[in-house]
Amino acid sequence: MVKKRRMYTNQKREQAMNLVESIIKRFNSFYNFKINRVAIKNTKRRWGSCSSKGNLNFNYKIIYLKPHLADCLIVHELCHLGELNHSKRFWALVSQTIPNYAKINLELRKTNIKLI
Repeated sequence: MVKKRRMYTNQKREQAMNLVESIIKRFNSFYNFKINRVAIKNTKRRWGSCSSKGNLNFNYKIIYLKPHLADCLIVHELCHLGELNHSKRFWALVSQTIPNYAKINLELRKTNIKLI
């Protein structure tokens, strides 16, 4: 049996950007971090990333995640704008809007949606 690979298309990229922007808007109304740029990519190893320049990047497959997983993923990267590490202060920022982030992170790691 041949497994079909999902295609990275402009339509999926646009759908992902709309989703990401709406979630960022919702949560950043609480955090008020300065965002330089948001990009949707077809990354092989990461769901998301944040640069020291304030750029947020997300894999387009975020559109296939359950809403609470997408929320946690985006809040995680958003909070890196305040703490560019995984210190206790960083996790305290995340927990302000996603108190059960540890449970959700485990669920994200076990999701059957693969990046490759």
